[in-house]
Amino acid sequence: MFRSLRLGRFFGIDLYVHGTFWLLPLFVLLTGLSAGCSLAAAGAEVGFLFAVFGCVFLHEVGHALAARAYGVGTRDITLYPVGGVASLDRMPEKPGQEIAIALAGPAVNLVIAGALFAGFVGAAFLTPWVPDPDNALDVLGARLMAANLVLTAFNLLPVFPMDGGRVLRAALATRLTRVRATEVAAGVGAVAAGVFLVAGLVLPHFGLVLLAAVVWLLGQAELAGVRARAAAAEWEAAAPPAADGYTGLVWDETRRVWVQYRDGRVVGVIDPEE
Repeated sequence: MFRSLRLGRFFGIDLYVHGTFWLLPLFVLLTGLSAGCSLAAAGAEVGFLFAVFGCVFLHEVGHALAARAYGVGTRDITLYPVGGVASLDRMPEKPGQEIAIALAGPAVNLVIAGALFAGFVGAAFLTPWVPDPDNALDVLGARLMAANLVLTAFNLLPVFPMDGGRVLRAALATRLTRVRATEVAAGVGAVAAGVFLVAGLVLPHFGLVLLAAVVWLLGQAELAGVRARAAAAEWEAAAPPAADGYTGLVWDETRRVWVQYRDGRVVGVIDPEE
């Protein structure tokens, strides 16, 4: 029902828009019209929304290009109503590399905000310029600058798996195992998700409720993935490679778990009792 639409290939990376994304501009348009705005004014708000998501796309490109610098590819970038996701082939386990990749996205938003501010300052030097509330370009530039500052600050919150949460996990990983660091960071993210949920129900604000669900679900999913990779690494060290590059499942009677092989190597362990 909600299939992703491929918009093209940028920087060697496919860009997709998830089917649910289109609910957001529709919501913005209908909200504006129901509030008494003209069609032109409501349409302008939709245009601003697309401009913001253009900045979100560049944010994800920042992550992807930083990852490329460390030899990590990006399968695609997908835009959702709550933001964008750059699907990296893997996340480097060296804390310094993970921090650099996590900070690259907010850095892009900060650069965009700085460029817009520099444009305003430059215009003030060239002409007797002051912000004009009736000038659509002035208003758009000021709002985009503010939006990018908000995106920078919001993404740097230490809420896993957001960028700030990844920085937190990487910092913890310098002292703890990666699994334990992820558990702590995911726990902080779960607490933040609870705060978002309560705030969303009290205000009420559906966006905060949705954000709470996304933060909690993605955090728990990544935690499960880190645990699975750690378990697979332990099993791979103990289990001999399967013959002839075997791909599939093998039942380990001693430990009573399924061991998943790919090309002769252990890549996962499935406990039927969990």
